Amino acid sequence: MQVELFSYGAAQEVTGSKHFVKAHRQQIMIDCGAFQGKRQEAEEKNRNWPFDAKIVQATVLTHAHYDHSGLLPVLVKKGFEGNIYSTPASRDLASLILMDSAHIQAKDIEYLKKKAAKKGEVFEKQPLYIEDDVVRALDHFITVSYHRPFWVGDGIKVTFFDAGHILGSAAALMEINHNGQTMRIGFSGDLGRKNLPIIRDPEILPDVDYLVMESTYGHRLHDPIDSAMDKLAEVVNRTVDRGGKVIIPAFAVERTQELIYFLHLLNDQGRIPEIPIYVDSPMAVNATSIFRVHQECYDRETREAFLEHHKNPFGFNQVRYITNVEESKKLNGLSESAIIISSSGMCEAGRILHHLANNIENPKNTIMIVGFMAEHTLGRRIKEEQTEVKIFGDYYKLKAEVVTMNAFSAHADYSEIIEYIEQLNYKRLKRIFLVHGEPDAQSHLKQLLNQKNYDVSVVKSGEVYQLQV
Repeated sequence: MQVELFSYGAAQEVTGSKHFVKAHRQQIMIDCGAFQGKRQEAEEKNRNWPFDAKIVQATVLTHAHYDHSGLLPVLVKKGFEGNIYSTPASRDLASLILMDSAHIQAKDIEYLKKKAAKKGEVFEKQPLYIEDDVVRALDHFITVSYHRPFWVGDGIKVTFFDAGHILGSAAALMEINHNGQTMRIGFSGDLGRKNLPIIRDPEILPDVDYLVMESTYGHRLHDPIDSAMDKLAEVVNRTVDRGGKVIIPAFAVERTQELIYFLHLLNDQGRIPEIPIYVDSPMAVNATSIFRVHQECYDRETREAFLEHHKNPFGFNQVRYITNVEESKKLNGLSESAIIISSSGMCEAGRILHHLANNIENPKNTIMIVGFMAEHTLGRRIKEEQTEVKIFGDYYKLKAEVVTMNAFSAHADYSEIIEYIEQLNYKRLKRIFLVHGEPDAQSHLKQLLNQKNYDVSVVKSGEVYQLQV
């Protein structure tokens, strides 16, 4: 039995996951994510695809993050007619993320058209998709819980296992059957870490012949999760002591909820002062509602700490959820200490830009980096502590303290990836394919795995890899 594996996204780069398996003359797609990076490059990659959406039999969504789900409406627009399979939580979060993306795109196009009109020019570019396109894509979703096998094609079966990355995230086991032979391919999706708050730890896939593994942090080690609360308390107290504000660019899904969870615990324990905490992101507010609904994804600790005591882990007296623009603008006039959590996580759009513009030049303030920042994003420039950064076309001096909290990362580091792989059957595992990582991270992880005698390939965009039983 011969099977082909290839990728047209997240191959020697972090975003835009689009992986394919071709077997029995059927083409199955794993994730359909948006590329994020330089504007012109993103435009080209997100609009012009080197494959035909019409021949894709089915799509398997590992989780709802934009770089994995963000182009599903485009897939349908380009002629895809099959099913999109995901966990129930991933479907709900993807609906929120895709609708938010359509709204932002519409606003951006509206702004650019007005700007062009003032110059006497005509701006003709259209959004990648609109809200109606999202609705059409959602009609293709079929939700399946963990550990319940489902068929995506003739002789091709998939089972979801908890990836421990975000709510509803899954690693996918694909089993391809032919003439009594079975090939097993594992897709890690984005692999989480043990002991993350709220959600369960990653589950180890059953033994596989081939493993498609993410490598976002293939060159880094994270701080222990247990240290996150200590460092968070330290940063909050230090900033409050000098009369400043803590500004946190955070992804609306998962990271914001984790932060609220930790701040709730610190507040209950009296380890931080009672200062206002603002969640300034309509999307984060809606995502938090989805988190409340999907308690089947919670780990034992969350259930014991909150649910058994009838407490809401995402709401306490100091937390104020901001939804409208006027309330958001009022935060710019705050004179007292506060914590402001706002999207987007990489500081490329959204209300966080206003909070950064208003607070980045005050040395009393702290900007806390709590997630991955892709190359060529404002978030990466702040993380690198560049002396001057550009926001809304104007340059600002970076005078605020910058703190990077690696312990909050929802991606496994290289030691955690290797530990995960070593729990698989070495004799059965023929080859590991690395995706979703920048070249230096993939090179480092490949070297470490080669030293342990694993056969490893770094997937190149468009290159076809032949798999044999």
